[in-house]
Amino acid sequence: MNRVIRHIRETMKHVISSLPLGTLSLCHIVLCTLSLCALLATSSFSLQAQPKHEMRAAWIATVANIDWPSKEAIGNSELQKKEMLFLLDSLASLRLNMVIFQIRPTADALYASPYEPWSHWLTGKQGQPNDKPYDPLTFVCEEAHKRCMDVHVWLNPYRVTTAGYSTAELDKSHIYNSKRHLFVKYGKQWYFNPGLDETRLWLRTVAADIVARYDIDGLHFDDYFYPYRVKGEEFPDDAAFRAHPRGFTDKDAWRRNNVNLIIQELHDTIHALKPWVEFGISPFGVWRNRSSDAERGSDTNAGVQNYDDLYADILLWQENGWIDYVVPQLYWEIGKTVADYQVLAHWWAKYSYGTNLYIGHSLSALGKSKNEAWMRPNEICRQIRLNRTIPQIQGSVFFPAHDLIAGRLGLCDSLIYDLYALPALPPSCFAERPLPHSPKNVQIEAIDNIHSRITWTPVDGCSRYIVYAFPTYADAEFDDAKYIIAITAENNTTINLDPEEFTICVTAFDRYHHESIPTVAEYGEANTEEIDF
Repeated sequence: MNRVIRHIRETMKHVISSLPLGTLSLCHIVLCTLSLCALLATSSFSLQAQPKHEMRAAWIATVANIDWPSKEAIGNSELQKKEMLFLLDSLASLRLNMVIFQIRPTADALYASPYEPWSHWLTGKQGQPNDKPYDPLTFVCEEAHKRCMDVHVWLNPYRVTTAGYSTAELDKSHIYNSKRHLFVKYGKQWYFNPGLDETRLWLRTVAADIVARYDIDGLHFDDYFYPYRVKGEEFPDDAAFRAHPRGFTDKDAWRRNNVNLIIQELHDTIHALKPWVEFGISPFGVWRNRSSDAERGSDTNAGVQNYDDLYADILLWQENGWIDYVVPQLYWEIGKTVADYQVLAHWWAKYSYGTNLYIGHSLSALGKSKNEAWMRPNEICRQIRLNRTIPQIQGSVFFPAHDLIAGRLGLCDSLIYDLYALPALPPSCFAERPLPHSPKNVQIEAIDNIHSRITWTPVDGCSRYIVYAFPTYADAEFDDAKYIIAITAENNTTINLDPEEFTICVTAFDRYHHESIPTVAEYGEANTEEIDF
C-alpha cells in the first residue's frame, strides 16, 4: 500500500471519529488503487498557499444594461445568449465559482415570471417578450452550473422606477397599475412602501416563486432598502406609520422593523422551500460611524450609514441568523480618510457573528480615477491579500462583471497567474449538515498513450465533483488546492497523468458545499469492498 492510501486511511479515521453517529456509512467509502501520470509535477506545486475554500464571485448587473445584455442585444435572444456565454466563459477562466445575476431590478423580470412583466432592460419595452422565446434565468443556471459556478439571483426589493423613467412606461400588467396604494414617490423615483404588510407579502410571493421553480443556489439583495436620502425631502410614509405603527412611536425604529420583518420572512420562506439555497445581503460598507455608536460603530466618517439612513440593521440580521452571508460593499481604497478599506475589513470581521463574510470590491475606478490608489496596478490585489490575513473573511465579490473581465492594470493576469492561480470551492454556510456520499465505481481507463478517462457513479444531491492527483509516494493533503486537477459537473473527466506517478482520488461536493470522503480510482472493475478502519 503506498503512502497516499495509508495517509487517506489515517485521515478518514480522524474524520469519521469526529462525525455524529449515523452521519456516514463506511460502505460509501471506496478506496481503490491507481497509478497515474505526470502533469502535476509542474510549477503549480510551488505556488504560494491559497485557500481551498474561497468565494470568488462577480455581480452581473442588468439595470441600465451595465453588464448584460448590451444595448445592441436588447430584444435579441440569440445575441443575448452569445453575450452571456462570453461573460460566463470569461469569469470561469478567472476561476470564479459564483455569479450574482440581477433578475429583478425594478419590480420587473429577466426571467419568465407569472407575477411581474418582462424587463425593458431585456426586451426594450416592459412586458414585451424577446424576438424568440427563452428564459434567461434557466439559461444562466444551466450554463453556469456546467462551468461549476453557483448562481445567486439578485433582486431589488422596493424599487419600481429608476431616474428618467416614469410610471407611464410601466406595463399595464405591472402591480403598480392595479394596486397603486402600495407605492410612493420619493425624489424622481417610485418605490413599494416598506411599511405595508401587503408589500412584504408580494415580495415573499415573488421570491418563493423563483426559489421553487429555478435551480438557483442563492437569493441576494444589495444595498437598496429604504432609498438613499434625497436632500430636503422626507420619505413619504407618514400615512403608513399612523395606520400600522405595530406599537412603535419612533418612526426610524419602525422603518428598521419593516426591513427586519421582510428579511426574517424571506429567510424562513427560502429555507422552507429549499434549505440549501443561501440568502445573502450586500449592504453599504458602513453600518454606523463611531460618532453615532461609540460601542460598535466603525472608525469612519461616512456620509451614509446603513442603520440610520437605509434602515438596514445588518448586525441584527447576522446575530439572529436571518442571513447566510454578508457582502459589505467596501468600495474604497486602503488608507481612504473617511472610510479606510483596511479599517472596515477588520470591523466587519469583528462583527460577523458567525455569518459567512465576503467583501464586495468595486472595479469602476481602477485605472480611471484621478485618485492615485486606483491608478496603481495593485489596489484590488492588495485588498485580496489583506482579506486573506483576516480569518473571518472568506472571499470576494467584484462589481461590475464587465470591469473585471476588462482586466485593467493587469488585474486578470494577477488573478490567473497569482491570486487565483489555483481553483477554489465556495465556502459552506451550513455547518450542521451530514457529508454527502462518496462516489462509487471510480474507474480509470487508458484512452491512448497520453490520456486517460476517469468515470464514477453520480451521487444524488451533488452539484460537482473534485478530482485530486497526488504523487504516489507523497501524503494526500486534501486541504491543499494545488492537488486539485479538475472540478467538474459531470461524472467523468479526462486527464493526462502518468499512471506510475500519481494516485487519483474523487470526492462529491453537494448543494450545501460539503465535500465527501474521497474515493481512490483504480483500473478496471472498481473495488467496492468496505475498507476496514
